[in-house]
Amino acid sequence: MLENREITLILKGEMSFATETSLDAYRAFVDEIVGWRNANLAKRIALEKGALPPLPKGRTTDFEEKVIPVTSLGGSILRRVFYTVPSRLIGHCLRVRIFDDRLECFLGVTPVVTLRRARPVSESQGGHVVDYRHVIHALRRKPMALVNLVYRDQLFPRAAYKRLFETMREHGDDRRACKVTVELLALAHERAYEAELAKAITIDLDAGQLPDLAALRDRFRPETASIPSVAVKLARGSHPPSH
Repeated sequence: MLENREITLILKGEMSFATETSLDAYRAFVDEIVGWRNANLAKRIALEKGALPPLPKGRTTDFEEKVIPVTSLGGSILRRVFYTVPSRLIGHCLRVRIFDDRLECFLGVTPVVTLRRARPVSESQGGHVVDYRHVIHALRRKPMALVNLVYRDQLFPRAAYKRLFETMREHGDDRRACKVTVELLALAHERAYEAELAKAITIDLDAGQLPDLAALRDRFRPETASIPSVAVKLARGSHPPSH
């Protein structure tokens, strides 16, 4: 069965794994193949282990390191891919450890963010790894930038936000489409209601109506915490402090 899977993978020239878990699924596939192959060589491997020296105390370097500046756009370009980073890092230079699947970014010796690694789309087109939470504060200052943003499609964390933007643009008001979409993204970030807000947006759009920004702000506002009443009982023989 495993040999058939190997042959299928080679003949197809692609991985038929679920998109959302493609890397984990592929690693599991490789582990399965390697484990099956090694099972037939267990006796030989046992003989080899006896002749092997101890492993080194320190792990070998399995990454490449680069120093990249963070631009005023809130991101950096590395090997033709634009990565956004938290806005507090604008103007700084980051030391980046480049692994096969991720980038570990340091400010000096302090780790500040880990990013998913991506590759350019093609020879003529670069790539983007965008987290809307990194750029939402800049977008709130200039929401109309959303219209011509080259990485706009990667900006939306869920399909509902993209659908909202496109639906509002179809109504012919780009300014309002940008304003409402950016404010709802900010609401999703600041109050940690990304999924719940996306569901509310979808319900409104499915009903043929545009979401009401004010109503959603009120619905997802932080709960007001009441100040508890605390009664202090003094022990017998004790007296309140004098002033």
